[in-house]
This record gives sequence, structure tokens and C-alpha cells, in this order.
Amino acid sequence: MDLGFGSRFDDFRSEVAAFVGAHWPPPGGDPKDPVAQRAFRDAAIAAGYYARGVPKRYGGSEQPPDMVRGEIIRQEVRRARAPAEVRDGGITLLIPTLLEWGTEAQKETFIPKTLAGEYRWAQGFSEPGAGSDLAALRTRAELVGDNWVINGQKIWSSYAHRADFMFALVRTEPDAPKHEGISYLIIDLRQPGVTIRPLRQMTRRSEFCEVFFDNARTPADWIVGGRGQGWRVSRSTLKHERGSLGGVTWVESMLRDLVKLARETTHDGRPAILDPCIRAELAAIEGAAMALTYSTYRSASMNAHGQDPGLFSTMAKISSTDLAQRIAKLARDILKDDLLDMSGPHGKWTERFMVSLSMAIAGGTSNIQRNIIAERGLGLPRDITSAP
Repeated sequence: MDLGFGSRFDDFRSEVAAFVGAHWPPPGGDPKDPVAQRAFRDAAIAAGYYARGVPKRYGGSEQPPDMVRGEIIRQEVRRARAPAEVRDGGITLLIPTLLEWGTEAQKETFIPKTLAGEYRWAQGFSEPGAGSDLAALRTRAELVGDNWVINGQKIWSSYAHRADFMFALVRTEPDAPKHEGISYLIIDLRQPGVTIRPLRQMTRRSEFCEVFFDNARTPADWIVGGRGQGWRVSRSTLKHERGSLGGVTWVESMLRDLVKLARETTHDGRPAILDPCIRAELAAIEGAAMALTYSTYRSASMNAHGQDPGLFSTMAKISSTDLAQRIAKLARDILKDDLLDMSGPHGKWTERFMVSLSMAIAGGTSNIQRNIIAERGLGLPRDITSAP
């Protein structure tokens, strides 16, 4: 039984492997050199391997998006330890949204410089009183002349302190029903009316920020999808976010490290991997990881044949979150008290354990994802009182 992509993709895999081998590592260069990494990525775009689905006139490769070929490209790049395609929020979330909803001027202004790494982005959706119930957001924007004037607050905006722009949901129609009064704006964060405060996390990092708008301004034509269409536009963005978070790459990397950890850590003088309980859980995790991987391949195959994979990205997000947490918990059982020492040799596992808990919240909580599957996939009522 062939559980891979099939022989019809062998030529493509060989082509990608040859390209990567010819361009990486850089001759006589340092693999960590950002100039060398940028040169590789530029060559990959020119060859049609990166920026797939983005027209050439916006700086892309013009190649159609293809989940199967995309996964083969990622595998070969990862095998050679070459620079992966940049997958920040601007590229994975905003560009697909602009291609679907943006005006020609918006595409020409923002997509090329985002692909080139000149524009960095933050997402401005959640607020202190609008997280799971995103439509309860209160940040408002009023059209004054040729500009929107924005007042309010966003929170949990990843890397906003390093970003140049934000794509944000704001309330432009205060008297409309809450889902219909929202618009999707692009906001320049490099202006006096914007204050950004990084938030200290339990990992000791500051990856998230709160952002305050005090009469901040953005051009009237930087509204995406039209006035009052923000909720519809945001669903496109969230679809790409859940697909990104549902990927198996991070889980696969954690699993490889977990097996290595179990082999190298000793319990009472014996490798931890020989403990029957640890072996059983490790085998169960590997089985679940294989199921997620091949489900991803199935979704990719359906996309390649023009079929709709439905709610796969939502299901994959739940599965990868659960797997990451199981991996982190088994690492805790292997390391025992050593997991508490963030500055020690296993500090990365301490951080992974903490991050795995947050995965159940990022991009929509796991319970919200389950509700989406129940309502949209299974046709179940929103609550028991609405059942027939």
C-alpha cells in the first residue's frame, strides 16, 4: 500500500531536490547569513517553488497553489536544511486575503513588499472583551474626510512591536447588528497615534503585544472588501490561520526530538525509552502523528483533484494541538524535575510544554473548533434550545 504521494510526483521531487542541491548550502558562505538566505528564497520564487498562488506582477511565482507539491517542496527543503519559505502573518494570512478581497491598488501596494520582507505585519482581531466572541469588538473607526480615524485597543497581537502594519477588524457601523457593523482595515503602526506594549509571557518571551489607537489614521481606501464587510473578509483570514496552525511540521519536529530525548535520558540507569509505560505512550503518539500526516496527504490530494476537503483544516488544528500537548506531557514524564529548569540543557522542552498549552487557544480555542465541526459539518444545533 502506497501511503505517499505516488510515483507520478517522483519527477517533481527529483526536480526540487536538484534545485535545492544546486542552491544550498551557499558556496563558501554561512548558512545563517541573511543575505544568503534571501538569495535562496528569491531563487525559489523565480523557480516557482515559493510564493505559489501569487501572480508574478505582485512578486510571486505565478504557479498555482498545490498542497501536494507544496508539501514535497517543504520536505526537500527541510531535508537539506535550506531556508524555508517565510510563513509570517503577512504572507500566510494577509496576502491570500488581499488576493481574494483586495483592490488592485491594495494588491500592488502591499503584496510585493510583503513577499520581499520589507513590510512586516501584525494581526489586530482580539480585544480585552472580544476573544472567543470576536464580534463583540469595540475598537471603532470613523470616516473623516479621506481618512479613517481609529480609537480603541487590540491585544494578543503577535510581534506587533516589530511590525510595520496591522490588518485589523474595527467597528465602522455602530448601529448595525454586531456582525454587520465591522470593517477590515490596514493600519500603519508607525504613527504617533499608535502605542504598542509587549506582554511578558511565562516563557519569559514577549511575542504578544497590546496595541492602543488614539486618533490613529489610515487612508479611506485601505479598507479591504468594502465597508461593513469585515466579518466576511475575516473568515477568509481565519481559514488560512487555522490551516497554518493545523500543519504537521511542528508536531513532526517535536516527535523526532522526543524519541531522541527518550533514548538519551536515563531512569535508574536505563534509557527512558525502555520503560514500558513510556514506550506505550510513545507508540500511541507516533500512530496518531502518522494518522495526522496521512490525513494531511489526503486533504492535499483532494485539493489537487479540485475536491473540497471541507473542515479538514479545523480538524487538523484540533489534532495537532492535542498531539503537541501529548508530546510535551510525555517529555515532562521523561525529564521529571529537570523540566522545571528553563535555563538548563532541556530548557527548550520547558518552553515547548508551556507553548503547547497555548495552542488550544491560538487561532480559536479547541472547543470553538469543535463547535464549528458540530454545526457546519454535522448539522447539529448551536444549543439544545434550538433543537427541533
